[in-house]
Amino acid sequence: MKERIIEDKKAILRHHPIELIEHWVLALSGFLLIFSGFGELPMYKRFMVTQIPGLDWTGDFFIHLKIHYLAGIVFVSVMIFHALYHGWLGHKGLLPKKGDIKASIQTILAMFGFGEEPKAHKYLPEQRLAYAYLGGVGLILVVTGMVKVIKNLPGVFLPPGLITAATLTHTFATLFFLLGVMAHLAALIFKVNRPLAKSIFTRKVDLDYAKERHTIWYEELMKERAKIDFVKEKKESEGEDRKREGDETKDLAFKVTEEPKGEVTEVLKVKGMSCQHCVIAVTKALQQLDGIENIQVDLEKGEVLFKNTKAIPSGQVIKAITEAGYEVDNR
Repeated sequence: MKERIIEDKKAILRHHPIELIEHWVLALSGFLLIFSGFGELPMYKRFMVTQIPGLDWTGDFFIHLKIHYLAGIVFVSVMIFHALYHGWLGHKGLLPKKGDIKASIQTILAMFGFGEEPKAHKYLPEQRLAYAYLGGVGLILVVTGMVKVIKNLPGVFLPPGLITAATLTHTFATLFFLLGVMAHLAALIFKVNRPLAKSIFTRKVDLDYAKERHTIWYEELMKERAKIDFVKEKKESEGEDRKREGDETKDLAFKVTEEPKGEVTEVLKVKGMSCQHCVIAVTKALQQLDGIENIQVDLEKGEVLFKNTKAIPSGQVIKAITEAGYEVDNR
């Protein structure tokens, strides 16, 4: 999906539906991983969470283990899909860039009223850093989690040192992942960040917000919109011109092919014509009649062709030829 300005240029369509599905499935599976991971320690008995009505099951290790495995499968699947899908399409907007740390510091200071926020593209520099942080920690969780799963498979033996290192790393990575999620949510404390939360539900952000905080992205979209509008207007204009030309051509064709009312081409068989004198005589006789035009005499066929533009009665035409000394065969 290509980002575009919509709704009479008041909003920008920021996310593709697939991106929203990725986000929410990853978020929910991540929450279940954290919840079930702490349940395996077990923490919920220690802090008497099991005493809360309806949550007595939170003290069952095996329930948390099943939840953890299922959530882990979903979490890993989404991460793999995310990497393959966006890698295949060449999406690089969330990858960290040079100067992101400095720009992030400037952005945070600007939130507290110190200095101005640097111009940003679709993603803010701190968003790219958060993406790299959570992605890196998530990858560590996946790798160490795989080690913990493999060690439990029948017939598999792993060095104790590797198992201990993987377990400790997995535990600390879980804490860092939780801190990252909390920081991600804490960013919404700042009013300036709240319009972004809307896009996670509606896929859209307000145009004014994008203009203020995502200036580079906004300017690119406006240029693209201007090009689209120009092409659209040009096509509409060309369409109107073609329609107008078609109408004019149609009118012209109608004028050319339409004959005045009563105009009829007539052919009469005339006997006695044998030379040019006869041609002249018959022609002059017919020219005396108002409305007889385009007179043609064919001596070989013994025919007289003419246009009867005023629908003169045939009897009057025959009379004129007869008076000129020739006989009309009106059979």
